[in-house]
Amino acid sequence: MDCVNTSGKRKTAIARAVVKEGTGKVTVNKIPIELYTPELARIKIKEPLELASDKAAKDDISVNVQGGGVMGQAAAIRTAIARGLVDFYKDEELESMFKAYDRTLIINDDRRKLPKNPLGPGARAKKQKSYR
Repeated sequence: MDCVNTSGKRKTAIARAVVKEGTGKVTVNKIPIELYTPELARIKIKEPLELASDKAAKDDISVNVQGGGVMGQAAAIRTAIARGLVDFYKDEELESMFKAYDRTLIINDDRRKLPKNPLGPGARAKKQKSYR
C-alpha cells in the first residue's frame, strides 16, 4: 500500500499529513473532520478536499498539527492536505488548479510577526508625545 507524507506551515503551526488509499476518512489529531471545531476552521480545511472531491473521496488522510492558533493550524492543515493529494497522484493539473484557486494551498504562507522595536509596546506602536 502506497502512502505519502507531507507538511504545511503557517506562522508557528506545523501540520503533518499522511495520505493513503482508503475510504475517504479525514482525521485531524485523531478527530474526524466532521467534528472539528470551530466551524470556520473546518470550512477552510475542507477547501482542498472539495476542489479535488473525486480524488479525495478515495483516500484516507490523517493530519497531526501542533503549535500556533486555531486559524493558523487550519491554514497549515489545508496546505498539508493539498500537497499530499498532489504528491499522492503526481498530478500537475491538480497542482495548477490549487494554485489558481489559492496559492497558499501549495506554498506555505511565509508571513511572520514583525519584531518589537524600542520606544513602544509593539512593532509599530510608539509612545505618544504631547508637546507637538
